[in-house]
Amino acid sequence: MATRYPAPELISFAAGLLAKAGLDADKAQTVAEILVEADLLGHTTHGLNLLAPYLSELEQGGMTKTGGPRVVADFPAAVTWDGRRLPGPWLTVKAFDLAMERARKAGTCTVVISRSHHIACLAAYLKRVADAGLLGILTCSAPDDRAVAPHGGRAGVMSPNPIAAAWPTTGEPVIMDVSMSIASNGQSRRAQAEGRRFPADWLVDAEGRPTNEPAALFTQPPGALLPVGGVDHGHKGFALGLLVEALTSGLAGYGRADPYDGWSACVWLQVLDPALFGGIEAFTRQAGSMAGRCRETPPRAGFERVRLPGEHGLRRREVQLRDGVELYPSILPGLSPWVEKLKVPVPEPLD
Repeated sequence: MATRYPAPELISFAAGLLAKAGLDADKAQTVAEILVEADLLGHTTHGLNLLAPYLSELEQGGMTKTGGPRVVADFPAAVTWDGRRLPGPWLTVKAFDLAMERARKAGTCTVVISRSHHIACLAAYLKRVADAGLLGILTCSAPDDRAVAPHGGRAGVMSPNPIAAAWPTTGEPVIMDVSMSIASNGQSRRAQAEGRRFPADWLVDAEGRPTNEPAALFTQPPGALLPVGGVDHGHKGFALGLLVEALTSGLAGYGRADPYDGWSACVWLQVLDPALFGGIEAFTRQAGSMAGRCRETPPRAGFERVRLPGEHGLRRREVQLRDGVELYPSILPGLSPWVEKLKVPVPEPLD
């Protein structure tokens, strides 16, 4: 039987480690909540799996511990921040708070952040936006990461550049979170560490040969992840990845054209209030109708039924809030040095 832990105690545990490492208490709490939310939804490479690297960044000075972002531009529906390498989850939550407030007045608000630290799992921010009757979109790029090859290339030039969004329906919200590469860096590192191959050729090696071996990403010279669409239709993921670069680094005015600045992210998020467009009732009627049509579609061979984006994660979240969070086996062992160093006890597992 899997070992499970109460979600509130995991949040307190993570927040305690981050605070002992010097992060402001409010920032530590927010980062911990986002990391545990990712695990609740099943995004185990981008939840508490990131806590040890974040603690290392705090210790080495790569993550700013105190203060707030520098405001670069502030218009009613368009805001730009210099994130000053503050923790990405805290910056992103604050940006969504601001965008949600202003969207209620202007119909929409966009916030762009340069020089944020890593922002963890994108889906983890979006349930509360949809639950508030709003449509939220979030994307980010990592100027320090060049793991993804352009279509037709054999060397990486961009990061996986995920796009996430959520919106309300007449039932539960739709929540999508997809990278513009077939696999993420986190999935690749975990697969390599566990000696697993991917189920198909999701990478190219340094010679440009398609491969399912994640170790190809870590050779010298390295191979690269393929964009969504793979060898045949990778031009689609490549184009979307370029769009993310324009929305994030382009609008923020900071990115790959600048000197290396450590583990970082450029963030673009937007909130729209359907009430100030065609109306929230009309929006949810249309979104609910589409959701129903998808669910009622007869499944093809190998599928029990059609599921909407985010549906599996919401079911997993519901179960784990009730029965406890099942942590990926490598997470707590990876935190052992920090538990010992910072003297924060690991939560007791549930019976």
